[in-house]
Amino acid sequence: MERRLDQVRERLDLYEKLMRLDKPIGILLLFWPTFWALWLSAAGRPDWRVVWIFALGTVLMRSAGCVINDYADRDFDRHVARTRARPLTAGRVSTREALVLFVLLVLCAFLLVLPLLTPLLFGLAVAALFLAASYPFTKRFFAIPQAYLGIAFGFGIPMAYAAQQGQVPAVAWWLLLANVFWAIAYDTEYAMVDRPDDLKIGIKTSAITFGRFDVAAVMVCYALALALLAGVGLHLRLGWAFHTGLAVSVAIAVYHYALIRTRDPAHCFRAFLHNNWIGAAIFAGIALDALLTGGSAR
Repeated sequence: MERRLDQVRERLDLYEKLMRLDKPIGILLLFWPTFWALWLSAAGRPDWRVVWIFALGTVLMRSAGCVINDYADRDFDRHVARTRARPLTAGRVSTREALVLFVLLVLCAFLLVLPLLTPLLFGLAVAALFLAASYPFTKRFFAIPQAYLGIAFGFGIPMAYAAQQGQVPAVAWWLLLANVFWAIAYDTEYAMVDRPDDLKIGIKTSAITFGRFDVAAVMVCYALALALLAGVGLHLRLGWAFHTGLAVSVAIAVYHYALIRTRDPAHCFRAFLHNNWIGAAIFAGIALDALLTGGSAR
């Protein structure tokens, strides 16, 4: 019996690693733009039931995305030093197990959103599933698959507006565009770590496409993302708290330039991880602005 329990624990540990629950940075990068939208779409007073549903949905869909990513990349990952020990490419989890796990995670996410379901939200949920499932395959033919990732990681934005307003106004799409540029910035930093291996195996990344202009491209994308967020803040008449949070994000982005300008892989990865604080600073500004203004509708 004890041996059987050990085997179950071992399988669960492998599934946890396959879903990357041991590395929460991906959840956080999906979490922050969704929460920006939840607070902005509700003028700082979101429905807490919606908040919990979206929080749990973020964990489930990011986990599903990791599983299908490793399924798609299983033949590539064994050639990359950082990824060759992943459970699927190392043969410790079968492809059938991975696909079953992916389906179960998606079904759980769908059941979670059922209480909020409307035709609009259902359509957006289907689109979000398509984006999450198809992103891993874009690395075969898109020059900048990070842009596609930005859409997939930011699709909680229109879904949040649909859940709370029953519509997706223009401001939601501007927020999504800001997230696309932010994702290109942080995932290019991530791709700079693996560039030598990616060149060998022939997949496409923004770090390869940008070439010697990679650092400049990252900083331009940060600038565009933060400028778009500033424009959203001005449009919604957000106050000093929001703009202070945005200024902190600008300072962090400038610090990232100091980290990545030498293209040292460890420093590039460190910059990638620090993007959690950019998202958190922006959310803190949004939430504090709502508290100071009493969540008045804008």
